[in-house]
Amino acid sequence: MNSEPPEIKERLRIREMTIDDLSEVFHLGEKLFTSEYSPSMYRTWDEYEITTLFNSDNDLCLVAELEDEILGFALGTTVEKQHSAWKYGYLVWLGIRQGIQKSGAGAKLFRELKRRMIEQGVRMMLIDTDADNQAGISFFKKQGFGNVQQHVYMSLNLSKKSKTKKEKPE
Repeated sequence: MNSEPPEIKERLRIREMTIDDLSEVFHLGEKLFTSEYSPSMYRTWDEYEITTLFNSDNDLCLVAELEDEILGFALGTTVEKQHSAWKYGYLVWLGIRQGIQKSGAGAKLFRELKRRMIEQGVRMMLIDTDADNQAGISFFKKQGFGNVQQHVYMSLNLSKKSKTKKEKPE
């Protein structure tokens, strides 16, 4: 059951992101993709990520807006592989303001992005999310995604000296 009144879903408008939206989308992403929530998303969310997608695929950069307030965004791109008949769509970022995640805004953004990708000849759409993001995985399964696979993400903190191994000079 949606936690928001149904009129939000009906009044919510999906539109292409404009240059004037960049700052608001960036700051909304900063609130959503924190180091506590997801270190990998936090690591890659920055202003260059947004401006690069906006400059290369602005028709796949969408916002969900209600009464001139941005409540969410979807940023996508397409990939064409050389010597392949397939064109791939990649939903790079999807973010919905906290407290309204179950309002239907994410599904509405996704449907519009999917429609636009189909118009561009995309034959397969891809997403990725953290393996422990159960809400995200559930959302994407509801949108028709399958074939869930885990990806190993590793990090090495270079600001601390290793206590387990002494490095040998080369």
